[in-house]
Amino acid sequence: MSRIRSRDTAPEKAVRSLLHCLGYRFRIYRKDLPGKPDIVLAKYKTVIFVHGCFWHRHKGCQRCTTPSANQEYWLAKFEKNISKDKKNKTLLRRLGWKAITVWECEIKKPDKLTQRLVRLIGN
Repeated sequence: MSRIRSRDTAPEKAVRSLLHCLGYRFRIYRKDLPGKPDIVLAKYKTVIFVHGCFWHRHKGCQRCTTPSANQEYWLAKFEKNISKDKKNKTLLRRLGWKAITVWECEIKKPDKLTQRLVRLIGN
């Protein structure tokens, strides 16, 4: 697990590239916001979390598997990730921020993702 990157992952870079092509300007990893969002669009008071389907348990996704070895550990870890994500989104909403989650598997369909992001971010 030590080789698993938590910053500048390929999915994050893909979303950042897409946003940049759409003309959005942003900051990354603002530490003063709950959950240290991957992408922060301050002008739109919007944050984007780019989640891996495996680690954050994307329901219905093929990548959302549970290892057969040491299942108790993994289930506890996944539950902790899910509850932390919910808590951070709630805190952000209370602060007046809109939180968007982009799943790793969504990046394979950039046209659909583009439409979704433009709709959710707004102008």
